[in-house]
Amino acid sequence: MNVSIPDMTGSRRIALLVVDGVSMLDVAAPSEVFAESRHASSNYELVVCSPDGKDVKTGSGLSLHADGNAHDEGPLDTAIIAGGCSLPTRTLTPEHISAARHLAGRARRVASLCTGAFVLGAAGLLDGRKVTTHWNHTQRLQDRYPKADVVHDSELVTDGNFITSAGESAGIALTLHLLKEDQGDRVHSVVARDLVVYQPPDNAGSGAATLTPRNPLVRRLTEEILADPTAQYTLADLAHRAAVSPRHLCRLFQEEVQTTPAKFVEQVRFDSARSLLDNGESVTNTAYMSGFGSMETLRRAFINRLGISPRAYQHRFKTVA
Repeated sequence: MNVSIPDMTGSRRIALLVVDGVSMLDVAAPSEVFAESRHASSNYELVVCSPDGKDVKTGSGLSLHADGNAHDEGPLDTAIIAGGCSLPTRTLTPEHISAARHLAGRARRVASLCTGAFVLGAAGLLDGRKVTTHWNHTQRLQDRYPKADVVHDSELVTDGNFITSAGESAGIALTLHLLKEDQGDRVHSVVARDLVVYQPPDNAGSGAATLTPRNPLVRRLTEEILADPTAQYTLADLAHRAAVSPRHLCRLFQEEVQTTPAKFVEQVRFDSARSLLDNGESVTNTAYMSGFGSMETLRRAFINRLGISPRAYQHRFKTVA
């Protein structure tokens, strides 16, 4: 593929290809990440293109304005091919395929969001490449494009100047990855902190392991919880261990660690679960090894604190090179 490399002394021009049925998340996520990056001194110009330059309707029925015709685009920093729920099962139009091929041929770097990989496959751009798509459709992608090497368990896969992604959070994960490639860790961290790494709702924070209560009774209990998050820690059980009333124990915890005993236990288990997932443990094993006891309880804890499931958390920055 002959690629015209744009002059990168100015802004980086990013073309996002959309068609009717596009996922709104695939449009909103790159838009927000690149917009947020401007506050961190990076410079991107995102244009939304359709195969004919006409506006499109998203899969949710909202109208989406197209900035222009994909075939009119010149040299690009990055071409991003958006996905949609119907892409794996519908027949792609020649115009859609041609637009993807045109943008890819003029870009320094090519990326697909979730099921956008099916468009790259139809354009003949996945042959011999390691790729991924939404995990519900990886086998379908492999069957349809057998010359591609489809990865079934990763959210981001890079192969040369091609980056493919999977899952509901693919837009943010992939765009942050592009940002890190371009701007380095500092800008990536600033934007990720603002858009992705949410703080827990209570004051226990994610640093429960570093707390050192001054009260010896509370210190002993917190050390026991940290040493074995899987044990039973009901309020009545903890109060019995401390030989105080449940009400008094709650008051001591509020004074020493600014949270309740129950929330402290859950935070320790959450920290343990994150560590296990970061080290590659399965979600099922993590649920029991961290003390949550069930995958549903673990899932609720991650949704409440991070806004994503444990599986999505584990896949978010897991990249196959």
